Amino acid sequence: MRNMNDILRQAQVMQNKLSKLQNELNERTYEASSGGGMVKAVVSGKQELRGLTIDPKALEGGDVEMLQDLIMAAVNEAGRIARETLDREMSAISGGIRLPGVF
Repeated sequence: MRNMNDILRQAQVMQNKLSKLQNELNERTYEASSGGGMVKAVVSGKQELRGLTIDPKALEGGDVEMLQDLIMAAVNEAGRIARETLDREMSAISGGIRLPGVF
């Protein structure tokens, strides 16, 4: 019975570490750019857009579709970076074990 208690205690410690890390990562921001830096997007670890910067030069050509594509590319890349960072750091703590409901 002692081994089972040890396993449960270790699982609780790991869950607390994962929870704390997830909260920390959700508060971080992740940045990406597109169009040679003409569009920059900043997202949180929760995949929320926190900032968007558009260089005025991106507006000079009047190509709205290109600007839309640049915005989507920057936002999607920042979100990808945030997801990969969360997955990588959570996996490092959990030893690669995917725990349901944690991440």
